[in-house]
Amino acid sequence: MGGRPKALLPTGHGDETFLARIVSALREGGVDDVVVVAGYHEEAISRAANLLAASVRVLRNPAPERGQLSSLLVALKAVDHPGVGAMLVTLVDLPLVSPATVHAVLEGYRRTGAPIVRPARNGRHGHPILFDRSLFDELRRADPALGAKPVVRAHAADGLEIEIEDDGAFADVDTPEDYERVFGVPLPASEAPPQTGYQTEP
Repeated sequence: MGGRPKALLPTGHGDETFLARIVSALREGGVDDVVVVAGYHEEAISRAANLLAASVRVLRNPAPERGQLSSLLVALKAVDHPGVGAMLVTLVDLPLVSPATVHAVLEGYRRTGAPIVRPARNGRHGHPILFDRSLFDELRRADPALGAKPVVRAHAADGLEIEIEDDGAFADVDTPEDYERVFGVPLPASEAPPQTGYQTEP
């Protein structure tokens, strides 16, 4: 997105952002404690989070260049305390995940206690994905270059797949083209990637 924070891109519903939409879906779906991990745009994301109606903690990833697993581990350190049975993880790239999907994943976990719970449809896997606390140490030991995927694959046979119809659980928004495909309109000009050929923000 030209160096701009995806979390602050508009969804087209008033001044709602990806961040606001995702936090709302998690809260409505039944998540007790919402943690946002920010890297390069921590200050802007923190300011936006402070304006949300729902309570949310913003944590800084000091080394976002190490990949998604580094952000997951920042969150894990913050949430891993007695009484926490599992961690639900989603990405800012999937802003349209519905509260119903979040609720279905949580209910699937409560019903079965499976080590991994994730949405699925026609062989595809979406987000959010739930990790039982029995996998927390395994996540900590995971190879940063490979991320959490090997951990998910290692426990897929014992995991639970929740069949859903929610397009938002699978709708990845990584590029302006993805944005137009998912939202049906071009990325707003004020949020468009800079045309100068270089990044204008630190």
